[in-house]
Amino acid sequence: MIERGAVAGLNHLLRQQPWAAERLKPFAGKAVEFRCPPFPDLRLRITDEGLLDHARAEAVSTLVVKLTPGALPFLLAGDETARKQVEIEGSADLASTVDHLFRNLTWDVEEDLSRVFGDIVAHRLASGGRAFAAWQREAVLRLAENLAEYWTEEQPLLARPADVDSFCRDVDTLRDDVARIEKRIERLSAAGKG
Repeated sequence: MIERGAVAGLNHLLRQQPWAAERLKPFAGKAVEFRCPPFPDLRLRITDEGLLDHARAEAVSTLVVKLTPGALPFLLAGDETARKQVEIEGSADLASTVDHLFRNLTWDVEEDLSRVFGDIVAHRLASGGRAFAAWQREAVLRLAENLAEYWTEEQPLLARPADVDSFCRDVDTLRDDVARIEKRIERLSAAGKG
């Protein structure tokens, strides 16, 4: 069930942007497997048209992409730091193409909405959605900044970077002073014995 929906959704994206299907055509017949426990593995075969279809169970995957469940929402949101949690095995050329598609393939929501509601309503809905998403990102950023300021200035739970730097310099100075005193004591002890 999940596989059928994923194939239909991905093929819709590939049809919306024909350049993407063209990039997949050279890999026709190859199988790509996505693993993200606890979800079932998603095995896809690239067709001659550059679209995707279900891969047979006995087909050997040319490329295996392993994702951690926690990274999946961040990857879908376009967070580049989450890409460090992706493990890839198999063909380097196909991996490069899949990575390029993942970074650049976008859903033209406005086009799909225009088929249902018309161009004007679709444009307004898409603009409103983008504005709402931008507002949410800005609100989260402002909240994080305010919490950081509160915890460093008003309720010191976190140390300010300047205070940490000063503390580190003081520790380094103290370490150097102790080392000099130890050397002086060693010299005085050696002079006293001699």
